[in-house]
Amino acid sequence: MWEEPCISGISGSGTVFFSGCNMGCVFCQNKAISRGETGKYIDEARLADIFFELEDKGANNINLVTGDIFIPTIISAIEEAKKRGIKIPFLLNTSSYTNIETLKALEGLIDIYLPDFKYIREEDAIKYSNAPHYPDVAKAAIEEMIRQQPECIFGDEPQGVEHLLKKGVIVRHLLMPDMLIQAKLIVRYLHEKYKDQIYLSLMNQFTPNESLSKSHPEISRKVTEAEYNSLVDYAANLGITKAYIQEGDTAEESFIPQFDCTGV
Repeated sequence: MWEEPCISGISGSGTVFFSGCNMGCVFCQNKAISRGETGKYIDEARLADIFFELEDKGANNINLVTGDIFIPTIISAIEEAKKRGIKIPFLLNTSSYTNIETLKALEGLIDIYLPDFKYIREEDAIKYSNAPHYPDVAKAAIEEMIRQQPECIFGDEPQGVEHLLKKGVIVRHLLMPDMLIQAKLIVRYLHEKYKDQIYLSLMNQFTPNESLSKSHPEISRKVTEAEYNSLVDYAANLGITKAYIQEGDTAEESFIPQFDCTGV
């Protein structure tokens, strides 16, 4: 229920979390799965069955989270699900640290891309996420996603106050402590390059884990209201109108499910 309103609606997004991640974010909130500490081995056929089980429960879409290293398996499962007549869209929820050729293999299979754009400064990508060349890789990956889905298309029937997104790209950026300038550079880059082709999602939910106070004390705090408001105002002043923002103290909320293999 915690994705952007046009994705979750009131019925929820059918989220499938994959164990393992090709980045190493020091602030990761999903360490149990991102470090491969939990999970269950399944094959393509079972994955396709899970897609249908989520559809039967009323999910608005199939939301594939950190599935980048499992793309061949995911492709087979989506193709099987489409042969069997699945009706809801497929969404790739990704860090954007992904090879273009990998993304090209998904063309025609992924309806909605939900990429992060974490860093525009490589030194920060290396320091905080162990991700060399992240800015260039992410720019190229997002460009490929938008090539495949160049327009945001919404359904005719609203779910709650929102119309559900059927095709398109929403680029997320999580504002981090003391990185307001970087966030503004990312927002400006995306707006200048893509204008109204995409939606932005500006997030303030950065939640420091206990280890950061020793390893990276400079980001061992929440984002301030002033920092986040400055980013939102900057986006508005650029003329951005297609964007989602977060309200309230989202850093106090839990957006993380129990990774106990329920439904797997």
